Amino acid sequence: MPGFDLGGKVALVTGASRGIGAVVACRLAEAGARVGVNYHASSEAATMVVDSINKAGGEAFLVGGDISQEKTAEAVIKLVVEHFGGIDILVNNAGINRDRLLMRMSPEDFDSVINVNLRGAFLCSKYVIPHLIRQRSGRVINMSSVVGLSGNPGQANYAAAKAGLVGLTKAVAREVASRNVTVNALAPGYITTAMVDELTEETRAKILARIPMGRFGTPEDVAEAVVFLCSDGASYITGQVLTIDGGMIA
Repeated sequence: MPGFDLGGKVALVTGASRGIGAVVACRLAEAGARVGVNYHASSEAATMVVDSINKAGGEAFLVGGDISQEKTAEAVIKLVVEHFGGIDILVNNAGINRDRLLMRMSPEDFDSVINVNLRGAFLCSKYVIPHLIRQRSGRVINMSSVVGLSGNPGQANYAAAKAGLVGLTKAVAREVASRNVTVNALAPGYITTAMVDELTEETRAKILARIPMGRFGTPEDVAEAVVFLCSDGASYITGQVLTIDGGMIA
């Protein structure tokens, strides 16, 4: 499709070994980007993503590391730049959850989610942005959530991290807009990942009743939005949060 060709671009997707991240990495490759596939613990799953992209005629590079640690995040960016010769797109997708009611949530539960979901995005952005500014072009996509916009019982840590990503998105977008770099966030609702698959039928029915479109989203729904925001067709869109939730919080 005209305007959605990412040929010649280099992308890094964090947390890309499975779920939304894996599908985003594959879709960016389909659009022509060369992709760095980041993972922390799931090396076997991440290798499968890389192999799938390469077998389909794309170009992917495996880059492991816990991006919540500053030296590791810096090293991950450096490896991608050295391997591909540059970087154009960063998708801050890495995320975890440690769901508990606030009264039962330990400081470690809170900190671990903030560190991966928010601090990791901050660190990767910090080390990618200088490259984008120098070349006066680039895209940063932060994976927030509808939970960061509306809250959810038992997810105070997750909601805080995802809401923080919205603030990070808007602040950094203003900092780099004059250099032709855009920064946007996606806020998926209930997407058919392993977490949704584990829900009971009763819980699934209650959730579906809250979604006007009457279905769960798919990782592909999210991936298509990523490709759009990374394309020339979205060159004048920055600092925005795009909800992908079937109308749940409309």
